[in-house]
Amino acid sequence: MGKITEYFKYDLWRVTRPLAYHGEGKSGPYFEGWYFKLVSPEGAHRLSVIPGIFKGKEAKDSHAFIQVINGVDGSSHYVPFDAQAFQFEQGEMDIRIAENSFRQGGIDIDLHADGLDMVGSLSFSELTTWPVRLLSPGVMGWFAWVPGMECYHGIVSMDHHINGKLEINGTRVDFSGGRGYMEKDWGRAMPSAWIWMQSNHYERKGVSLTFSIADIPWGGRSFTGFLGGFLLDGELHRFATYTGAKVRDVSISERDIRFTVSDRKKQLSITAHRAQGFNLQAPTTAQMDRRIMETLSAEIDVRFEMRNNGKWGAIFSGRGKFAGLEVVGDTTRLI
Repeated sequence: MGKITEYFKYDLWRVTRPLAYHGEGKSGPYFEGWYFKLVSPEGAHRLSVIPGIFKGKEAKDSHAFIQVINGVDGSSHYVPFDAQAFQFEQGEMDIRIAENSFRQGGIDIDLHADGLDMVGSLSFSELTTWPVRLLSPGVMGWFAWVPGMECYHGIVSMDHHINGKLEINGTRVDFSGGRGYMEKDWGRAMPSAWIWMQSNHYERKGVSLTFSIADIPWGGRSFTGFLGGFLLDGELHRFATYTGAKVRDVSISERDIRFTVSDRKKQLSITAHRAQGFNLQAPTTAQMDRRIMETLSAEIDVRFEMRNNGKWGAIFSGRGKFAGLEVVGDTTRLI
């Protein structure tokens, strides 16, 4: 009984701390990565910085990594480290890989690789976090309690201010006054197909959208699940499989992705305009060798409506710039 009790204590700790490192004591295949989207004030500089760790079935395949994607010039760098270079603070979002550190409150970078020299510090303030409650611990809701899922997801901050500078290949970039977004993923592998989008650069300040639709394996079969949040005037509106919302009218073309998601009280109509993507490495059960494409130059039109006396009334309509967008795998499975 002692071991069983300890297991459930750890599971309670893990599920209610979605932003902390979950991989302690886990064997491969396993991955965990944190995603930092960094946009300078006018959008002239846009970066994705992704620190993480991959544990292979064999020790030789295990390693830590930092990925950097420049959303303007298209350069993409995957920098591996010895697995022992990955350090963490238990129970906190506090990750260190060699001389680089990543926290909710900011990052310190001292990264040198072929074609990339990046040094500097950024701090984050006025974070908009996703609520963590016992019955709904983060963006996954009660699905976070389901054991054995292939991939889990967490939102660190829907929107926040950035302060500080990075020197990138000899050019000093001031991110002060810019805006950021943070999330994370962990598990055995990413889904076989998904759509992910995010923008917090609408004309109206404080507006942020994140949404993902994925083919989720479960019990030898799979189902289409979705998670989304729309931040407006300080209020987070959740749309997800577990909230009872429904996605309809999904259309995927080479130019754009369109769909509507609604529940009984509120509705989002979304059109994501695609843009050129750049290489990003993602995990499989064997290695960090899956190539996907991500852009930081998409645009997302969103119309938010609420039902009043049986009729939909528009509350917000706008276009988000500098949007992250991924369209991966056989997306016909998502329609």
